[in-house]
Amino acid sequence: MALFSLPGIKISGISAAVPKNKESNADYTWISVKERESLMKNIGVETRRVAAKGTTTSDLCVIAAEKLMDELNWDRFEVELLIFVSQSRDYLVPTTACIVQDRLGLPHSCVAMDIGLGCSGYVYGLSVIGSMMQQGAIKKALLMVGDISTLTTCYRDKSTYPLFGDVGTVTALEFDAAAPKMHFNLQTDGSGYKALMIKDGGARNVMSRQSFDIKKVGKGIYRSRLHLELDGIEVFNFTLREVVPNIKKLLTHTGESLAEIDFVVFHQANRLINETLRKMLKLEAEKVPYSIREFGNTSGASVPLTMIAALREPLVTGRKKLLLSAFGVGLSWGSAIVETDRICIPDLIEV
Repeated sequence: MALFSLPGIKISGISAAVPKNKESNADYTWISVKERESLMKNIGVETRRVAAKGTTTSDLCVIAAEKLMDELNWDRFEVELLIFVSQSRDYLVPTTACIVQDRLGLPHSCVAMDIGLGCSGYVYGLSVIGSMMQQGAIKKALLMVGDISTLTTCYRDKSTYPLFGDVGTVTALEFDAAAPKMHFNLQTDGSGYKALMIKDGGARNVMSRQSFDIKKVGKGIYRSRLHLELDGIEVFNFTLREVVPNIKKLLTHTGESLAEIDFVVFHQANRLINETLRKMLKLEAEKVPYSIREFGNTSGASVPLTMIAALREPLVTGRKKLLLSAFGVGLSWGSAIVETDRICIPDLIEV
């Protein structure tokens, strides 16, 4: 189990950009009115942001990064690390982070790399970027996390289409020897990889004509091998089995209790799952913010988006201790405890 702590890293700011286009699940006519009502009540997704054709995750992240760096008054030539966490990169080759480095005008001394993670991506990304910064050689860095998940869902698949939304987020980090430690507990179980996957388009199953054929999988579920497949029962069971023990072991590692945590920010998988986790941990509702109602499941970006959409005022005005918990595709999951102190959070950007 990867339990570890990272000193000397602080979060200076977080920003996000979402598409202007908003879709309501009340208008999702592929399913009945009764199913729509149940979806919105139990899964918790009422509206989602859907990117226009041709808009990429990196487009949203670049806009969010420019706004955040301007508000922080950062010199772009001081940014020497850029990590882009996404499952919807611009191209198979090259790495999207390299393209973003050039678009933002960052220096050639900037390390730029991609991480191909989804739901757990923000927590994992924080751990990687913090590990690279903790010695103090890199003073400023950008962590970009986002996805255009709607690109890989089929309208006639009720198990995925009404769940996912699009967003690009950016977190600005700085080396600060006096910053409180970040603490992490990261885990993986690749035996469950089939629970969330796109079968074709990679090197294992190269894209072919048959990849585009849309076939009936179940009642109300039609998709091709290029669309996202979601085994909801498997993901539900995995989450309830693994997430709470992961959080408790992290708290044991740090010697803290949930009473010392101001907010617990879960990956916005679905409201039923998250409410079950909240009750298992005996957390007050006020401690567990949501963004899923307005934005849907936004993959790896759901944790920072929730911080922006639901916690902006407390994070901007004071010092807060957060427990971040993310879980899903991989299967991979992890939790982190981070402290913030009056961080910069620009208004949510609509593109």
